[in-house]
Amino acid sequence: MEKIVITGMGTVNPLGLNVSESWSNIVNGVSGVGPITLFDSSLHNVRIAAEVKNFKPEDYMDAREARRRDRFEQLGAAAIKQTLDDSGLEITEANAARIGVVVSSAIGGLTSLVDAILINEKEGPRRVSPFLIPMMMANGAAGLCAIDHGIKGPSLSVASACASGADGIGMAWMMLRAGMIDAAIAGAAEATVCSVAVAAFDRVGAMSRRNEDYSMTPQPFDKNRDGLVMGEGAATLMLERESFAKARGARILAEIAGYGSTADAFHITAPHENGAGGAAAIRLALETAGAAVDEVGYINAHGTGTALNDMSETRAIKAAFGGQAYKIPVSSTKSMTGHIMGATGALEAILCVQAVREGILPPTIHYETPDPECDLDYIPNKAREKKIALAISNAFGFGCHNAVLAIRKYS
Repeated sequence: MEKIVITGMGTVNPLGLNVSESWSNIVNGVSGVGPITLFDSSLHNVRIAAEVKNFKPEDYMDAREARRRDRFEQLGAAAIKQTLDDSGLEITEANAARIGVVVSSAIGGLTSLVDAILINEKEGPRRVSPFLIPMMMANGAAGLCAIDHGIKGPSLSVASACASGADGIGMAWMMLRAGMIDAAIAGAAEATVCSVAVAAFDRVGAMSRRNEDYSMTPQPFDKNRDGLVMGEGAATLMLERESFAKARGARILAEIAGYGSTADAFHITAPHENGAGGAAAIRLALETAGAAVDEVGYINAHGTGTALNDMSETRAIKAAFGGQAYKIPVSSTKSMTGHIMGATGALEAILCVQAVREGILPPTIHYETPDPECDLDYIPNKAREKKIALAISNAFGFGCHNAVLAIRKYS
């Protein structure tokens, strides 16, 4: 089976407006969490988030077009443009139909939808924007990518909650392996730091409320963890069949070696405590990668900082790797980026690419008090230098979705 390789990457997220800036802050253990500025959160139980800072959509589109796009679509456009530039792939009439787009979103343009509902109630239906539908639909970033860049192959968006970004990459990987296309932009975009979303996730009981002392939250895998911090951002990668990439002289960054997708079939918001579904997805990713458990040098955990998620994921890793689990460094980069919902798996795939390329493993910051239920090597507080050949990235979502990517150093 032909290798599927990565030739370009792009991101805007709470730690940076590109891959280089983001990776530097990840390696140095910088937190992207701070007070919410995107809306007035004074009446909320939760008043902190991990927002994208200093982002200017006009750097990627004209002001008129920016007004017609939801924030998640603006962020997605930025990541996509960076990815195309990084890959050096020129889209032409000759190859446009052989290039695909799988840019996912768990929720889509929620902010635009909520704003329109308020306008409809206060000012009447004639005041609702004619651009609302393309601003709110979850496939908006994917559709606009195809339009912006003249891409005529499959254009899709996967909605599997917080597994959406990883599943989108996995979907592109499968289409490439099947020979349907030669290249694909894959990833996700999300912008849910809005009043309704923050309130709703808080009502589910998932959010940290450390509004005054947010310097130590979220705390994935720590005994004193108290919930996730919502983030926003976008991340995309250029995936290509190896022969296509080589034929055009592309720089190859890494290989998407395997992908696993399962469902717990258990609960609409809670993972099963035994971690069986996550473990099954890990095994599938390793199986499709043709890799043994002792080849894995790093696990980028889903690691949200909620009590049940971190415990069940630890059990999933143990079930998949057996005794080897204690020898594999694991970290949650959500301790720095917050939880970027549907886009989180795509950003964490980029971080795994960087880990196998640079030989540096990201830390889990804010880690202080070990939890007997979470007893693996979580790379506490400081990045670790270690050359690795294979990393896996876990992404688990509401609706009992589990997605795992295996990312291999290219040779």
